[in-house]
Amino acid sequence: MTTTTERILLKNGRVVTPDRVIEGGWVVVSGSRIEAVGAASGASDVSATMTVDVEGGVVMPGLVDLHGDDIERQYHPRAEARVDTATALVTTDRLNLCNGVTTKFHAIAFEDDPTENRSPEGATELCQEISSAEYTLGDQRVHARCELTTESVSAVERLIDDVAVDLVSVMHHAPGDGQFDEAGFERHYTANRNCSTEEIETFAMKRRTASQTVLRSQLERVAELAHSRGIPLASHDDETPPRVDAMADLGVELSEYPITLAAARRATERGLTTVMGAPNLVRGHSLWGNLGVRTAIDHGAVDVLCSDYHPPSLLAAPFVETGESLVDRVRRVTAAPATAVGLTDRGRLEPGARADVIVVDPHPIPTIERVFVEGADALRTG
Repeated sequence: MTTTTERILLKNGRVVTPDRVIEGGWVVVSGSRIEAVGAASGASDVSATMTVDVEGGVVMPGLVDLHGDDIERQYHPRAEARVDTATALVTTDRLNLCNGVTTKFHAIAFEDDPTENRSPEGATELCQEISSAEYTLGDQRVHARCELTTESVSAVERLIDDVAVDLVSVMHHAPGDGQFDEAGFERHYTANRNCSTEEIETFAMKRRTASQTVLRSQLERVAELAHSRGIPLASHDDETPPRVDAMADLGVELSEYPITLAAARRATERGLTTVMGAPNLVRGHSLWGNLGVRTAIDHGAVDVLCSDYHPPSLLAAPFVETGESLVDRVRRVTAAPATAVGLTDRGRLEPGARADVIVVDPHPIPTIERVFVEGADALRTG
């Protein structure tokens, strides 16, 4: 992304700062950084090379998405249709910017799962493209999701030697373990992946027969790999407090999609960052009957929301009424995820912060009016 030398004034907005909402406020962007934030009375004293009257729109930091697998749908738009990695990435980049996502952690699954068009080889190709691409407008990052198999762990190990990996998470998708019970596992793959009963049973049996000793060994291997490289580590679909404790004892820092309230609360008690899906909040419930985001919010047990599979939900989430202030709701999709992975330069409208800024029209549904990435007007043409 090419930065700008312009000095831009965004005025007449509902400006969401780290501690308050300024009605009729303004933000000055100078180069790649935020220079100043102020109230309406001071806007006339600001000199700028470009002035944008946002006409009451919500001015807030660009969204930071720690887990979005939507690029996989661009890579394989149909079961037998695969496009090249550059096309998949550039399309995902633009679609995310249109939903206010300026920092994207692409959650790429390293698992051998033909039912979802997933393989360690395909995942590696995507990660290499994300890491090396110079044509994207947003900040694109790699989140390597590692299934606890020898093949997947080895692929992630090789990847980390080759490209910059910004987040690693561990997962074990098997019937009766985590997200899916036996019936839910079959329903998911039959309804959503157009798999035959025989294919599902073969796949399920392979996952069921993995011993706890092998799973533990692979988990420890991934944890050591992440810690030795200084990469944040996340767990996936924790179901019980003992499972959370086991993850925390291994040095896991983020608990993604805790399945039960007990697990989410234990993650909070252990100081882990709890991450849940924005579609869960926007839709009003989990797809699989697991913990609802609203319930987790009511119990103070969710810190971060991510897009999961649907970037528009991440944009909509701060505008879902939860009984909290807009400041708190915006923090959950901006500063909180940034801080959780050590990106302390963004996610806040304050002087000195990276100028990732979005303007949102919240009515009738939240839509993006302007997007600035490091001060550059990312979606402006001409």
